[in-house]
Amino acid sequence: MTVTRPDFEQEDNPPEADDALDSKNEFPDEVEMTLGEHLEELRTRLFWALGTFIAATIGCFIFVKPIVDLLQKPAGTTVKFIQTIPGEFFFVSFKVAAYSGLMVAAPMILYQIVRFVLPGLSRRERKLILPIVVGSSVLFVVGVVFAFMVLAPAALNFFVSYGDGVVDQTWTIERYFDLMFVMLISTGIVFQVPILQVLLGVSGIVTSERMFSVWRYVSVFAVVLGAIVTPSTDPLTQTFLAGAVTVLYFGGAGAVKLIGK
Repeated sequence: MTVTRPDFEQEDNPPEADDALDSKNEFPDEVEMTLGEHLEELRTRLFWALGTFIAATIGCFIFVKPIVDLLQKPAGTTVKFIQTIPGEFFFVSFKVAAYSGLMVAAPMILYQIVRFVLPGLSRRERKLILPIVVGSSVLFVVGVVFAFMVLAPAALNFFVSYGDGVVDQTWTIERYFDLMFVMLISTGIVFQVPILQVLLGVSGIVTSERMFSVWRYVSVFAVVLGAIVTPSTDPLTQTFLAGAVTVLYFGGAGAVKLIGK
């Protein structure tokens, strides 16, 4: 008599084993963790991120005067900076050191975020997260440099030229750095447009063809955004930022097209 074995016994692995293997391949570092273990992991990542930020801030505070000198350059040589209350520059130094420390510590902070979410990501998501994190970091730095080298000098030159011969160019140090940091950080955030486009494209929400088809609306939006982000009302500064945003948008649409979306 011939006995036929069940199908799953004739295979190398039973169906349950194949499903477990597929899940293991899709999520290779997935680990079962309790709520307490998740909180402990989060605490560790926050400790390293916060510790790096504090150390970077302390280091920037030690060298705060060269950093302040660098940030004053876009204002030119015709502006005189003053402090209107005792200790104003001292407290401004903390603010400058904190913002500078955040920029220095950003790679470590991003690394800790990635390490925390990495075990729960599939292989496909892992392939995307590194280019997105690196691209976001690079675009933020490019945006800050663009604001420092192009937008800030153009905006500040407008303010100086507008008041030339009418008022003395004497600015408070706190108000100046508040203006500078708003411009630098907001421009760095605006430069994240291509990253947002890639995320929308990968998720299937918007296709590259749709992105290219609405370029007229994007151009109008870029002009409005330039008027909001730039502190001056001169058309030159707004045009610089609007042009940069438009270029970034087409670059992001092109990247979405390259990945086949």
